[in-house]
Amino acid sequence: MTSAEISTAKQAADHELVLGFGRLQGAANRLDYILGRALEEQCGISHLMFEVLLILGRAGGAGLPMRSVAQEQVLTTGGVTRLVDRMEAAGLVARADDPGDRRSRLVRLTALGEETVVRASRLHVENIQRYFVDPLPAGHRERFMDDLRILSHAARDEVPRLR
Repeated sequence: MTSAEISTAKQAADHELVLGFGRLQGAANRLDYILGRALEEQCGISHLMFEVLLILGRAGGAGLPMRSVAQEQVLTTGGVTRLVDRMEAAGLVARADDPGDRRSRLVRLTALGEETVVRASRLHVENIQRYFVDPLPAGHRERFMDDLRILSHAARDEVPRLR
């Protein structure tokens, strides 16, 4: 059925593309809940904080401008400022002046942030294996991961960059 052939709510709800995307969203939401709850209960950080710690870990010692963190997480600059405020209060990150741009501040991991992201990543990898990889047939896993990368990059390229 093409999009032009959708003329009732039932047809809309039963469209194979709508169902497929709904399954993807449902799985992502449930996995986010399961994995995020484990991070909160066992490591004391939200899933979003964990993602920021990973971004900063990839960036290395000097850190990243707040704007770059916001772009990576598709957050507003105000939203990332509030998140980084909470992370700084918890001792996970520190801010410093950006030597390349006087208007900007860099965010970097602290020693506690480094320790936390390592501990959380160990837990996260175990849970990803259990809830995300193990349910898939072994012969499908590599292709599935490749397809996810393709979808992620295609969607990333469509999201407007923050200024």
